[in-house]
Amino acid sequence: MKNYSEEWEAVIGLEIHVQLSTKSKLFSGASTDFGALPNTQACNIDLAMPGVLPVLNEEVLKMAIKLGKALNAEINSPTSFARKNYFYPDSPKGYQISQMDKPIVENGYLDIETEKGGKRIGVTRAHLEEDAGKSLHDDFEGQSGIDLNRAGTPLLEIVSEPEISTPEEAVAYLKSIHSIIRYLEISDGNMAEGSMRCDANVSVRKIGDETLGTRTETKNVNSFRFVEKAIQYEIERQINELESGNKITQETRLYDSQVNTTRPMRSKEFANDYRYFPEPDLLPITLKKEFIEEVMATMPEMPNQKRERFVSQFSLSEYDAGLLAAEKDLADFFEEVTKVSTSPKLSANWIMGELSAELNNENLTIKESKVSSDKLGQLISRIEDGTISGKIAKDIFEKMWSSGKEVDEIIQSEGLKQVTDDKEIESMIDEVIQGNPEQLEQYRSGKDRLFGFFVGQVMKASQGKANPKQVNDILKSKLEK
Repeated sequence: MKNYSEEWEAVIGLEIHVQLSTKSKLFSGASTDFGALPNTQACNIDLAMPGVLPVLNEEVLKMAIKLGKALNAEINSPTSFARKNYFYPDSPKGYQISQMDKPIVENGYLDIETEKGGKRIGVTRAHLEEDAGKSLHDDFEGQSGIDLNRAGTPLLEIVSEPEISTPEEAVAYLKSIHSIIRYLEISDGNMAEGSMRCDANVSVRKIGDETLGTRTETKNVNSFRFVEKAIQYEIERQINELESGNKITQETRLYDSQVNTTRPMRSKEFANDYRYFPEPDLLPITLKKEFIEEVMATMPEMPNQKRERFVSQFSLSEYDAGLLAAEKDLADFFEEVTKVSTSPKLSANWIMGELSAELNNENLTIKESKVSSDKLGQLISRIEDGTISGKIAKDIFEKMWSSGKEVDEIIQSEGLKQVTDDKEIESMIDEVIQGNPEQLEQYRSGKDRLFGFFVGQVMKASQGKANPKQVNDILKSKLEK
C-alpha cells in the first residue's frame, strides 16, 4: 500500500468501554465475578422480571468522578440516565440504561506522547451504562444460548473527540486510558477478558479539506496491537475505495485478526435510531460538592505525576521514568527495589532489562515475577558494594530466577565473590602478559586495540570475578611500563 500521508489524512475517534471493578452490578446486587457458570450471577433485575426496579450502585459514581478528575474534565450535577432502545437476544429488557443528555463526565482532555512528540486529545464525555449479556453459539447445534451473567455489569464509556490522526496516536491514547484506570483501581483493564474494549471510528479526507469524510466504526477490538492494525487497515481500505471512485458506507465493521481485515457487520445506527428518552425509574442525581470533594481527596498519584517524581527524586531520564510509571504494578515494584538498593538508575536498568526479558519470555506479569523486589534489590546492592561484578550478577540472576535462592546463598555456595585484592589481580595480569609476548610487543608498537584482548584474558583467567575497573587501571599501568 502506498504512503497516503502526502495526500490523505485520517480522522479518528475512540470509544472505550471500561468494565468497572465493583463487587455488584450497576443497578442490582448480583455479583460481577468473572468466570462463573452461565446465568448463576443474574438476579430478577438483570432478567428484567416484571415489577422490579433498578437501584443505582453508589460506588460507580465515585469511580466516574475519579476518572473525570484524571481526565481534567467537568463533573456534571445533576446527571441523569436514559433508555437506549434496541432489541438484541442478550438484552432481556429490550433496552439499555445509559446516559445521553447529562453524562456524569464531560469536556476533558488527555495529553499523549508518541515518537513524533506530544499531543492533547479532547475527551467529549464519559458516561455510565450497563453491559449486555452474552450470546453463545459454539455449544448449541442449530441454536444459540444466552448467558446473562454480564448483563447489568457497570461500564464507563469514554468518548474521545475526533482529534486522533494516526494509528500510533490511537494506541498511545488507549494505553494512557488503560494506565489511568489501573492507577485509579476502577478496573483491571484486562482486554482479553473484556474489561476494556475499544471501538474505533475512522474516516479519511484529503489534506486541507475541512469537511469530515464518511466514518465507519470498528467494534470491540481487544488488544493494543489489534487496535493499531485495525485502524491502519481501515484507513488504507477507505483511501483505496475513494481513489477507485467508490463511496464509503457508514457502517459498523468487525476486525478479523486472523487475516488482518475489517468486514461489514451492520449499517451504522444513529442516535435517533435508539429512541432515547429519560429513564422513568431513576431520578436525576444531584452530586453534592462535599461528596465530590470527598471522592477527589482519595485520588492516588497518577502516572504523569509519578513520572515527574521519578525524574526529580531518582534522577531518571524522562524516557525511563515514563516506561516505569506507565504501569502501576511496575512502578510499585521499582520503588520497592529502591528501598533495598541505593542506585535508582541501576535498579531501573535491571527492571527494564534482565527482569523484563525473563517476564516476556515466560509471559508473566510483574506481580508474577520469580525474583521478588527485595531479592532484586539485594542483587543490585551486591553490585554496588563491589561484592560481585555486573557480569557475574547476570549469571546469579538467572540462578535466582530458576531456583528461588537468595543472592548471598548463591555467591557463597558457588564462590562467585568478586576479586578486589590488588595483589591477586596483579598476579593474574602478570601471568597474562608473560603468556602473550607477541601481543605485548604489538600493543607497545601502537596497536591500542589489543588492550581489550588483555582485559578479556584477565577476566577469563579470573572466571569473570575480577573487578573490571581495577583490572583496567592495573593493566594499563603495567602495559605502559
